[in-house]
Amino acid sequence: MIALIACIGAASVLAYLWRRQWVDAALVLVATAALVGLAADVRIPVPAPQTVDTIAGDGLRASQWDDLPARPMRWTVPETPTLRLSFPRELALGRMFTLSVQRNTESPARLQLLAENGQVLADAAGKGNLAVQWLPPVAEKLVLQARLLDGAGKVLDQGPVPFVVHDTVPLKVRGRFDAPSFDVRALEEQFVASRAALDWQVTLGKAITRSTVAGQDSAVDLEVIDAAWFERATPATRAALLARVAAGTPLVILAGNASNAGAWLQALQLPLTAQPEGKLTSGALALAAAPFNPAAANAQAWHSNDNIAWTRAWQQGRITWLGATDWHRHAITQPQVLSAWWQSVFDRAGVQREQDITWLAPDELPLPGQRLAVCAQGVTGDAVFPQLGQKLAWQRRADRVDASCVAVWPQAPGWLTVQTGGVQHQVYVHDAKDWTLWQRAQRHDATARYLARAPDQRGAPAAASTSYATACALLFALALLLLWWRERR
Repeated sequence: MIALIACIGAASVLAYLWRRQWVDAALVLVATAALVGLAADVRIPVPAPQTVDTIAGDGLRASQWDDLPARPMRWTVPETPTLRLSFPRELALGRMFTLSVQRNTESPARLQLLAENGQVLADAAGKGNLAVQWLPPVAEKLVLQARLLDGAGKVLDQGPVPFVVHDTVPLKVRGRFDAPSFDVRALEEQFVASRAALDWQVTLGKAITRSTVAGQDSAVDLEVIDAAWFERATPATRAALLARVAAGTPLVILAGNASNAGAWLQALQLPLTAQPEGKLTSGALALAAAPFNPAAANAQAWHSNDNIAWTRAWQQGRITWLGATDWHRHAITQPQVLSAWWQSVFDRAGVQREQDITWLAPDELPLPGQRLAVCAQGVTGDAVFPQLGQKLAWQRRADRVDASCVAVWPQAPGWLTVQTGGVQHQVYVHDAKDWTLWQRAQRHDATARYLARAPDQRGAPAAASTSYATACALLFALALLLLWWRERR
């Protein structure tokens, strides 16, 4: 097409030149060039702007980046010390509080957890990441202090550690045991100390049973039996128990007096093997192994992470085989360790109380004058902030699954109260001087997330182009009109 246009144009130009019509030949040449350009869709490359801003220092907080549009930026992560803290903002009484520090260096350091009066509650020393534990004695709102020291005792970073210890909600426990034992008695004392409501029956002989019944409500949070009771129970009694477990009630089986491995394989698909006499378990407590336990950590549908407690799902519930005995020996010498061990067993068994509202921890350290997103699951209506004099409606957020949030700007450090649906929640606002290395790490993380969602310069075209089709068409038409006008004269 282009070659044909060029040939016709060249012939016309030669014809006008032969007749010495120089201006007309020039007009034909211009029209031919314009028509060739229109047919070829001539485009002139235009360099695209390559301006890319550079982020200085540690970057910005997530709340600040969220207010900016995504655009290409250049940032080099500073090689400066950072740390990240991890601890629960809410804790049930009787659970161990754990403060963990993740560092980006391997230098020797010491982590200390301090009471409000400066007394050291727990400390840990070592290289890399560190963690300390402490058992709160009462239910209260706490603002402990923590500090990270280097090998020479110099403070690297420090700040408050706020959390709320809630009083435990008493559990309703049903226990059935074929024979008394010190272990059963020690377990009962654990439940009594936690104010659990017990429906407790221990067979003392063929016709003698010791019973403890609290309340008339048949719905329980946990079923506890010993292996001998299940082995000697009638098929109807077993079926009734497993039906309650299938409906969602966790079951813990004390395996210390198991004797019939075939019954467990048939009823619960639990393969058991005899254990050597005198075998001890590993872990925080040295316990005697039960006479029968699974041979491996994973046995069909049963799974264990410590070869002490094996669990499996049973429709809506969960069954736990506790393959250890003689925990009563630690009730006096290590009561806190024993309590924490039982709590871990019940956690794996799935013992929990459903909460109407679940509060989510803030994404970053709340600071005065900075936007704070307070998020929770199961909330409706409005959120009231008495200190700020604000009443805000809960709103859903795309980045928070099944949660609603409100945004506020705290004015001062300290506890910030939020009220909704008759429930009160506390959020601690830190001072700008608290945990400087943790704030630096959060800015690094927020800046990295912002750059991840910003356009990538490497994938963008290096240059744009401008089409001259319209200009070629106008030039072609103008040249032909002038040529026609000259021919008509």
